[in-house]
Amino acid sequence: MTLKNSELILNKDGSIYHLNLKPENIAKTIIFVGDQDRVNEITKHFDTIEFTTQKREFKTTTGYYKSKKITVISTGIGPDNIDIVLNELDALVNIDLKTRLVKENHTALTIVRIGTSGSLQEEVPINSFLLSSHALDLNGMLHAYQIEKISNTEIENAFIKHTNWNPKKAAPIVIKNCSDLEKKLTSENMIKGITATAGGFYGPQGRILRLPIQDPLLNKNINSFVFEGKKITNLEMETSAIYGLSKLLGHKAVSLNAIIANRATGNFSENPTKIVENLIQHTLEKLVD
Repeated sequence: MTLKNSELILNKDGSIYHLNLKPENIAKTIIFVGDQDRVNEITKHFDTIEFTTQKREFKTTTGYYKSKKITVISTGIGPDNIDIVLNELDALVNIDLKTRLVKENHTALTIVRIGTSGSLQEEVPINSFLLSSHALDLNGMLHAYQIEKISNTEIENAFIKHTNWNPKKAAPIVIKNCSDLEKKLTSENMIKGITATAGGFYGPQGRILRLPIQDPLLNKNINSFVFEGKKITNLEMETSAIYGLSKLLGHKAVSLNAIIANRATGNFSENPTKIVENLIQHTLEKLVD
């Protein structure tokens, strides 16, 4: 079926609408960062730069690190932005933009998120690395898609019961990472846990400034949730969307977090730039290993 112009939107030069990219502009290995300024913090390590562009918050640079072709993209903040980025990247490799037909042969991308996060557990210290074994979707964006085959009902039901989840909110979804990619990127000191993904920074993450929140006990209940030894270790705004859409679209994804704050103890890293730089170097070396 030919995709309509209103569904697959292209710019006048034939590039995909939001990302301003053509298929030849990207590698099959892609690093996601939230902050557009962090793109340069990664690509400064590249041996050569092949392509770069920016439209809105979406900055993309493709180049080579030790002979491996890698693309780095800034996604901006939140699951709604991930919906744009992942669908458009998938279109670049799995839809013929000229004929507007889905390609017969599927191409799988390797996607690694390098982000910052705050830990929820005292035993997850600041300045540590955390790999998200699962993502807990608290924002509801994935409910727009057919998610039955990627969700983990047993964990979801246990979480709903433990937190006395408000039925007016979108039902939580739990999605596992790509096991093969986890093995490639892990290290001896890497902490692993469930990463919760909220749809906002303040109320959705339990922060109170002037507005009272619907469930003031939610963070406490999130912190105390345990399923078969697994705890919810950290809270951020992108991982569940990355895991969910990657699973649905047939791509490999893992989220790596530089822990720069601990909300259980109230501590914040004295040098967050350094821990992020260390995680960048770790990731690049693991990708070429």
